[in-house]
Amino acid sequence: MLDARADIVDADYVVLPRFAARSAPIGAPLPPQAPSMPSIEGMGMLRKPEAAPARPASRGGPAFWTAGVGAVLVAFWVSGGHALVRQSPFWAAAQPASALSISGVTSRIDASGLKPVLFIDGEAANDGARAESLPPLEIRVTDNASNVVRYRLGTSNRSLAPGERFGFSSRLDVPRNGVKAISVTFAG
Repeated sequence: MLDARADIVDADYVVLPRFAARSAPIGAPLPPQAPSMPSIEGMGMLRKPEAAPARPASRGGPAFWTAGVGAVLVAFWVSGGHALVRQSPFWAAAQPASALSISGVTSRIDASGLKPVLFIDGEAANDGARAESLPPLEIRVTDNASNVVRYRLGTSNRSLAPGERFGFSSRLDVPRNGVKAISVTFAG
């Protein structure tokens, strides 16, 4: 049986110094050199790379933060922020409340003719201290099946002086299912 240890040889490597271009002839003896550690440049690829000096992480410049905050504000506005902002007390105080009001609304059904007719009467008033332009009126008739029919009553943007009243009257067809409710508001 053969000795297994005799067949195994550890691999050794020897690093040879690089030779510079010689000015002396090849046969001339080399000058004596101090013993030094041989360079292992060729095997340097086996070493772990040295860690670069740590520098603080960059946190973005002003343009980055301006664009980021702008994107957040646009997303807020598009997703419904405009409705939230307009209902805030700040905007409510900045926009003067309208002094126009609707009062004395009465309705009745006249069935004396061939077709029943719905009469709606009322008045709009300016209770403020300055003249206001009267917007169109919207009449909503809800039938017994909860269907809503809207009618618009024009006012020609008439200007109402302080304390002035504007009477209105409308004649409409009665819905087939009857009348459950009637409301009159300013059209927006």
